[in-house]
Amino acid sequence: MYAVIKTGGKQYRVASGEKLKIEQIAADIGAEIVIDQVLMVADGEKVALGTPLVAGASVKAKVVSQGRGDKVRIFKLRRRKHYRKSQGHRQNYTEIEILGIAG
Repeated sequence: MYAVIKTGGKQYRVASGEKLKIEQIAADIGAEIVIDQVLMVADGEKVALGTPLVAGASVKAKVVSQGRGDKVRIFKLRRRKHYRKSQGHRQNYTEIEILGIAG
């Protein structure tokens, strides 16, 4: 059984027992959260598609950790124009473990 959920402006295919890094959400480590924006639920041959969300479906997850991703380097250069710009960015994330899919 798997589901497609939407969180942080992105869509993820999740199954029970998986660990997943999503955009940062405000929750403590060890807290259980419920994601109710479920776009699709599939159980073998039985598939439920939402328009846009599946009614009554939810995904239960536990927050494993909060952290920051690897640094992404941005470097811009205009040749022969004496223009160089260097920048870095680290995106915050929340790691969750999927406990179950209801729906």
